[in-house]
Amino acid sequence: MDAMQEAKFKQVAKVIKNRVDNGTYGTKQKLPSEYDLADEFEVSRLTIRKAVAALINAQVLVKSRQKGTYVMEHPKVESGRLGLQGFTEVSKAYGKKSHTEVLEFKQLINPDKRILAKLEMNEGLSVPIYKLVRRRYWDSEPMTVEQIYIPEPLVFGLTPKDFEGSLFAIIESHEQIAYSQQEIEALLAPRKMADLLQVSTQEPLMKVESVTYTAETKPIFFDTSFYRADKYRFKTTLVRHKL
Repeated sequence: MDAMQEAKFKQVAKVIKNRVDNGTYGTKQKLPSEYDLADEFEVSRLTIRKAVAALINAQVLVKSRQKGTYVMEHPKVESGRLGLQGFTEVSKAYGKKSHTEVLEFKQLINPDKRILAKLEMNEGLSVPIYKLVRRRYWDSEPMTVEQIYIPEPLVFGLTPKDFEGSLFAIIESHEQIAYSQQEIEALLAPRKMADLLQVSTQEPLMKVESVTYTAETKPIFFDTSFYRADKYRFKTTLVRHKL
């Protein structure tokens, strides 16, 4: 294969994959015929065949003998598939680019008793608690909204900008994360969360409350997050493996 032909089939494969990613070609949809694609892209059928083969190998497409080529049904993201991981790590494991929008970062003046209980802190304790709210994306698609409650020593001196990356990386400069225990509830999307996650209020979300601990069972942070139920499934107790 000469360099020009190789460049052409890779370009075609990239365009087709982008169409799958943005929904132009929906899950389980049959692709146009080789003839139609070759005509559209102004390339040979051999080039189309090589582009399709590359996407089949990448598990983007699947070929049915005598029926054509279809968009493969993408499985939900399995939180906990590789143990306890942060969103940034999960994104990387699935070959996605992640980015984070910090919506709120502030000290709580009068923390709710439930938050204090989850963090095993007494009401009279002088350690301040901070609330961090973040919207997390895969590529350009919003996937989850996190509401995190965390003691000040772990975030002292930090600004909202610092939380656009991995929270686990920040925490593990202070504490060794061991495991997380989760409680999961399915619910219809509240209006605010529907707007943030760009879904309708009739769409299901997964509300996940979790407390993350050190090996000595010391709570590190308490998290209430909302995930798109069409994208995620969960395990309830996650162990932090050494990376």
